[in-house]
Amino acid sequence: MARGATTMEVRADGVAVITISNPPVNALSFDVIASLQSNYGEALRRNDVKAIVLTGAKGRFSGGFDINGFGNKPKNEKPGSFSIDFLTGVVEDAQKPSVAAIDGVALGGGLELAMVCHARVSTPSAQLGLPELQLGIIPGMGGTQRLPRLVGLQKALEMMLMSKSIKGVEAHKFGLVDAIVSADKLVSTACSCALEIHEHKKPWLKSLLRTDRLTDIVEAKKILKSARVQALKQSANLQHPLVCIDVIEEGILFGPRAALMKEVLSGKMLEQSQTSKSLRHVFFAQRATSKIPNITNLGLTPRRILKAAIVGGGLMGSGIATAFILSDIVVVLKEVNEKFLNTGINRIKANLQSFVKKGRMTKDDYENKLSLLSGVLDYEQFRDADVVIEMKEST
Repeated sequence: MARGATTMEVRADGVAVITISNPPVNALSFDVIASLQSNYGEALRRNDVKAIVLTGAKGRFSGGFDINGFGNKPKNEKPGSFSIDFLTGVVEDAQKPSVAAIDGVALGGGLELAMVCHARVSTPSAQLGLPELQLGIIPGMGGTQRLPRLVGLQKALEMMLMSKSIKGVEAHKFGLVDAIVSADKLVSTACSCALEIHEHKKPWLKSLLRTDRLTDIVEAKKILKSARVQALKQSANLQHPLVCIDVIEEGILFGPRAALMKEVLSGKMLEQSQTSKSLRHVFFAQRATSKIPNITNLGLTPRRILKAAIVGGGLMGSGIATAFILSDIVVVLKEVNEKFLNTGINRIKANLQSFVKKGRMTKDDYENKLSLLSGVLDYEQFRDADVVIEMKEST
């Protein structure tokens, strides 16, 4: 059974709009990749196509490579056949410009695909990042080389080593995207941008060849050395952060095209590591916990909680009570005597006051939140509670 595909529509103005469709996040499965290559090939061959816009269906660009495909790659596939031969050799080096229209998410391989394009247009709230290191691997579609050339070495290291994503607005500030527009104008703006590049009204830029965001070699070495020290400090026993830095350095010192193959081979090696296998297991396990047979698959509607009763105002009880209050839920706190009850209420007050001190809550909000709390010594007010939580210890 096919797992996703891409579609292509050629507009009257000569822009071919290629749309990735693989719900829910338009992951880059092998079927999507094959379809993308086919559509691109057709667009580049057709005389009526002047430029290409790449986007995703239903408000999402792409959540990246489908990790269900790890270990199922075609056995006879040439290393770098997609990331180097196609993305670099066909898309980036094409005689027709490509522009990425980004909404929702452009993560991992999704962002790498967007960076291959000659320009990027994004919505303000789109999420962009390269989180591969969370899975014990490194970006494998040119991300280690293109991101530093678009946002600078320091920011690129931060985004990759910390698996940190940024919003479209911030991405525009750092040069990762070229324009910010609303979702309803996204594709039309990207099409206009693509035509302007085709007509040489806008610069035709290849991310892989840019150097304007890079520091000189001496400064780059200092930044990379500092990154290694920090990586060893944070995760001394993990290999993949250091491998990522090595691959980035390869491109800085010897050129990005040579480093692309090192990226591919290093990524292939890391995929087989026990660390990556373990982290991928955790990834799938976390998602499996939200799928409980006979509960989450029956379309049950969660019960709305308006009032919560807490037995015990210790550290845990007061913390839980605070969480309910912050969600605008009425809380009844029960204790065994006045002394313990006052202590519990004061803990909750202190929790709420900390939000005021940090500027995350006004004094009026504090008073409104506090009005949701009441303390009791019996169970009379428990009768209409939607949920009751009892602590093991109430002191």
